[in-house]
Amino acid sequence: MAVLLETTVGDLVIDLYTEERPRACLNFLKLCKVKYYNYCLIYNVQRDFVIQTGDPMGTGRGGESIFRQLYGDQARFFEAEKVPRIKHKKKGTVSMVNDGSDQHGSQFLITTGENLDYLDGVHTVFGEVTEGMDVLKTINETFVDKDFIPYQDIRINHTVILDDPFEDPPGLAIPDRSPEPTKEQLDSGRIGADEEIDDLKGRSADEIEEVQAEKEAKTRAILLEMVGDLPDAEVKPPENVLFVCKLNPVTTDEDLEIIFSRFGPIKSCEVIRDWKTGESLCYAFIEFEKEEDCEKAYFKMDNVLIDDRRIHVDFSQSVAKIKWKGKGGRYTKDDFKEYEKERDKPSKLALKEKIKSKQNAKYDLVLDEDVEESQTSQSHLAKKQKKKKHHHSEDEEDDKRTKKSKDPDRKHEGERCREKMKSEKKDRHRSRSRSQERDYTYSKHRDRYKEDLQIRDWDKKADRSRSPKKSKDKERSKYR
Repeated sequence: MAVLLETTVGDLVIDLYTEERPRACLNFLKLCKVKYYNYCLIYNVQRDFVIQTGDPMGTGRGGESIFRQLYGDQARFFEAEKVPRIKHKKKGTVSMVNDGSDQHGSQFLITTGENLDYLDGVHTVFGEVTEGMDVLKTINETFVDKDFIPYQDIRINHTVILDDPFEDPPGLAIPDRSPEPTKEQLDSGRIGADEEIDDLKGRSADEIEEVQAEKEAKTRAILLEMVGDLPDAEVKPPENVLFVCKLNPVTTDEDLEIIFSRFGPIKSCEVIRDWKTGESLCYAFIEFEKEEDCEKAYFKMDNVLIDDRRIHVDFSQSVAKIKWKGKGGRYTKDDFKEYEKERDKPSKLALKEKIKSKQNAKYDLVLDEDVEESQTSQSHLAKKQKKKKHHHSEDEEDDKRTKKSKDPDRKHEGERCREKMKSEKKDRHRSRSRSQERDYTYSKHRDRYKEDLQIRDWDKKADRSRSPKKSKDKERSKYR
């Protein structure tokens, strides 16, 4: 109940569901026995989906069942077996291909993906691959064209029946040995299965080095993309930027821009400098508006003398100026393009300074609507200030008119004010003299009071200095 398929890339062992699909298994086993699948092409390889074969013509439109050899042309196909239902859940599931009318011939497919539900009920599952999954992986990863046909032929060389539970039907012609392939079978118009593919054959040493350098560059780009230093492995440096090296440290941006501007308008010209010292690192990048101008400068300015130095000019290979979302390798080309579009759009945010100026001045983040409101409010304030100035100017004119009429009255008022000021000065002088007299008398009384206090303190000290025993003896002597 198993069959070995010997292919040009390795062997596959298929176990058959003889109990669930007896008719499909009988057809497949007897076709293998009569060597029908020998030298059949694998003509349809869809990666992580299916591998299709079983047509001796290699087109996908041919093939016939074993029952045609037994019963004639009317039995070229047989009806599909739908019960019990078996799903295409795992890799290596083997199914008979439906011809479009729920009938099968000799073509079969092997799945290289999991959970292919849309194949259920269409193609009849009758077995699975139990050995040779690495061979299945190799076939799955082969290079194919737009029609999913491999560039290099992959064929079934031979079929070996490991176990056959079915008896051979009468009239079945079994060959003694495997038949030889015809020229039509082997001539597929593609690279032969036995041919060795050597890309470097017939090339010179320089061409081989160039090919190897390209391969190394691709691998490095893929590594940089995986690390996150590049937005995409296929990103290319801009073609309108020149790299200029071997410059004199004296040469400035303005000098280079003046020299290279004769080839066309320049977007930017930058001499790279040390971020600490600011000294020139003797190389620069010049960005032109047009690629044609950049090419002219490349052909004419190489090895030119600038500031006593022979410069070298080449196309820039740097992508450092390309701005992208960040590291991590989570962004695709589409994300990068969307990011560039969003970057070109004007932002909806603006900075608004507070009206009152303080020592710790701060800025608030506001929307355009707030900015418009502030502008309108400022315009209203300006209008009000203009109106106030106009009113003030009218008031000043009225005051000037009234001043002329009130000049004589103001003279009399000025004389009265002077007299009042004189009288107030006299009163102040009198009050000062009185206060001085009071202070003088108060100071005298205070000095006298201090002297009395000092005399009293001296008397008390003299009384304390006398001993208490002597005073008592004197008192007693009086009474004796």
